[in-house]
Amino acid sequence: QVQLVESGGGLVQAGGSLRLSCAASGTISRFYNMAWYRQAPGKQRELVASISNSNYINYADSVKGRFTISRDKNTVYLQMNSLKPEDTAVYYCYGTTPIAYWGQGTQVTVSS
Repeated sequence: QVQLVESGGGLVQAGGSLRLSCAASGTISRFYNMAWYRQAPGKQRELVASISNSNYINYADSVKGRFTISRDKNTVYLQMNSLKPEDTAVYYCYGTTPIAYWGQGTQVTVSS
């Protein structure tokens, strides 16, 4: 059974940093695309950053210059710097083979 498992979330003060990781468990082919989404309370889930298997990267405007996505095969990372309270959300890992897989989410809370 394939799972995506996120880690690295937590509570941090504004201006701080966190690094999220997401690893695929089980046997699966290489994900074509991997991404980080986030969902804040009362808000829709939004794309934060994505990275293809050819390392094509895209960022949401709200995180450009602060967040960095990277991957190593089926492991994807999100380095988050200069965190703001607006970044508070549950962050979800996503991968597609093209079958879509989602992680369970990891909470990121940024205090002001």
